[in-house]
Amino acid sequence: MKISVERGVLLKAVSQAQSVVERRNTIPILANVLIEAEGSDVTFRATDLDIEVVDKAPAQVERAGATTVAATTLHEIVRKLPDGALVTLTADTAAGRLTVEAGRSNFSLATLPKEDFPVMASSEYASNFSVEAPKLRRLFDKSKFAISTEETRYYLNGVYMHIADGDDGKALRCVATDGHRLARIDSDLPEGASDMPGVIVPRKTVGELRKLLDDDEMKIAVSVSETKVRFATPDITLTSKVIDGTFPDYTRVIPVGNTRKLEVDASDFAKAVDRVATVSSERSRAVKLQLDEDRLVLSVNAPDSGAAEEELAVAYGDERLEIGFNAKYLLEIASQVDRENAVFMFNSSGDPTLMREGTDQSAVYVVMPMRV
Repeated sequence: MKISVERGVLLKAVSQAQSVVERRNTIPILANVLIEAEGSDVTFRATDLDIEVVDKAPAQVERAGATTVAATTLHEIVRKLPDGALVTLTADTAAGRLTVEAGRSNFSLATLPKEDFPVMASSEYASNFSVEAPKLRRLFDKSKFAISTEETRYYLNGVYMHIADGDDGKALRCVATDGHRLARIDSDLPEGASDMPGVIVPRKTVGELRKLLDDDEMKIAVSVSETKVRFATPDITLTSKVIDGTFPDYTRVIPVGNTRKLEVDASDFAKAVDRVATVSSERSRAVKLQLDEDRLVLSVNAPDSGAAEEELAVAYGDERLEIGFNAKYLLEIASQVDRENAVFMFNSSGDPTLMREGTDQSAVYVVMPMRV
């Protein structure tokens, strides 16, 4: 195999592939990227056996062929080459070497046989549809902060993507929760998605998917089966196993009887929480909210380090209320708000609190209070 690729194009393709590779590997071939050259394209394929990413790039292919080479080493080499360089990759299968040349730089890397590389079995997908990148980005970006990192409740270690009844009929919905907070985001139901099975997309896949969604003009082809999910652009295909488990009935957690309404400027609120939380003890990070007629007092009292208080002008017309929250959870939820106002709906100091973005009903957040 012998190919020549422009450094920028090569770097983009290799970096996407190598990010899937696990750093600590007991199986040597999984540290490698499979390079396949044919026609006028070269593809880079990497996997950790749960996720597979295939990245296609245009190349001058002198000799077609395939080989595998250490993904992180190749990425580091390409990253350090000068901008605009033409990089030539030449594989010598007999010697088990891949030569990387650019200008006066020359590298010789060890390779492993392409036959040893595991290719993820292709699955029959029950549902195929396409979604605009910004819509998909919003669904996952706004829900991923609530993904649980607790390994024992493995079925919460991802985003539950499914079809649900939204306010305007059927919707494509993403939900994540860790038991302390919950995010539920809706988007219009794409054509052809109505029979999609509900799947839990793992946390690592959500992170890798984010890299595909930067181009606002892009349409993402989504394919879903009971065991796998695939996201594809013309150049990159990301295939992942889904979490084998049942996502809990999250609708039971979303409060419906909360009547005390607080409206506050989202960015002012986030900054104020951040300021007062500076003195809170790291362990609990509790912030107390005291609500009275059109005013909110945020306070932290940490006996070992100090106390802080800040007052905000807000829209609140209900009876007095004191409620405490984990500062980190409040900050994460407030930072999801794209609109000016965050609307909090309270019931009592011991009940879950609901938050929405202004009048937008398609994004709902729930946060559990804590004793202060």
